[in-house]
Amino acid sequence: MVQEKIDRINYLARESKVRELTPEEKEEQAALRKEYINEFRLSLGGILDNTVIKRPDGSTEPLKKNGKKK
Repeated sequence: MVQEKIDRINYLARESKVRELTPEEKEEQAALRKEYINEFRLSLGGILDNTVIKRPDGSTEPLKKNGKKK
């Protein structure tokens, strides 16, 4: 995610503590948060796909997917 979008998310979060956001700002905030969460999940999935378990005997085993989704 581009740093400007992250800065905008943070700005809107700070502003919401000071004043009520306009409906447009709330909509923008929700869309930016959704985009951030989606990118975070993709990044984490990539990390987990390349993670292996190293056993005491020296063997390695890739993580298995459990199939659970929210």
